[in-house]
Amino acid sequence: MGIFSFFSRGNKEGEKNKEDLNKGLEKTKTSLFSRLGKALMGKSTVDADVLDELEEILVGADVGVDTTLRIIQRIEERVKRDKYLGTSELDRILREEIIALLTENNTRDIDSFELPEGLTTPYVILVVGVNGVGKTTTIGKLAYQFHKAGKKVVLGAGDTFRAAAVSQLKIWGERAGVPVIEHGMNTDPAAVAFDAVKQGVEMGADVVIIDTAGRLQTKVNLMNELGKIKRVIERFIPNENHHEVLLVLDGSMGQNAFVQATEFTKATQVNALAITKLDGTAKGGVVIGISDQFKIPVKYIGVGEGMEQLQVFNRVEFVDSLFKKD
Repeated sequence: MGIFSFFSRGNKEGEKNKEDLNKGLEKTKTSLFSRLGKALMGKSTVDADVLDELEEILVGADVGVDTTLRIIQRIEERVKRDKYLGTSELDRILREEIIALLTENNTRDIDSFELPEGLTTPYVILVVGVNGVGKTTTIGKLAYQFHKAGKKVVLGAGDTFRAAAVSQLKIWGERAGVPVIEHGMNTDPAAVAFDAVKQGVEMGADVVIIDTAGRLQTKVNLMNELGKIKRVIERFIPNENHHEVLLVLDGSMGQNAFVQATEFTKATQVNALAITKLDGTAKGGVVIGISDQFKIPVKYIGVGEGMEQLQVFNRVEFVDSLFKKD
């Protein structure tokens, strides 16, 4: 990891990242504080009624029922331990307990658009997700960020079943300044993956990012297709630890994002998450719930349409932004 965090670099870029994050979470934050303010009106201590109201607020922000109950239990324990807990402290306590919860789960903060150390071959990222979640856009922005960080990047247009997917990825490749390997529509995705990884190896690329079919197929078909792609990749890169399956979810879909995460994690070995479109929703709590319930690292979040508004996920900065009073 780098010496400076993605958000605290002490320069204009770090400040811009914080500003984008704050703006991206504004709708969720406004909704939370508005509802929390009404729930606490006339209350001086955190009692059972306040906790009931808080439970409704967190569920309404799509934190998820299971995660919400864990948060409420933590706050109840704080109330018992501290004896007296004023309502004025609730936002601080919420922040501390959510950060602690995420810290205990299988999440880790990354400082920048980094790759595993010591790679001798390209790092391969297979990107999965249903149509409409921002999958191809996320790939383009990810390519841009890696390229900006000085990495050699190759893209593979493996979603060959959707008319716009290949052309859309080519446009993003041009914007990001990276090559795109494509065979057109209705061709074999594994053949695209083969050529993309081959190109990556030959040019000494750092990372190869492969788009895959943008639909939630039956589990058998999805596993077969991704299995074929993985076997092709392993002809060049035998170490499967070099591979990442990145699931892209639309944060504005709330509970439906949980459903998609459940189905994809049953069908394939997802080991990283990207959650998009947080700027257009008051359901930003979905990041907390998904991170907690699936124990899969949330690596990236989308907080705007700009090329640089795909950010690495930092749980402390995220929760700080969500609960910091203006």
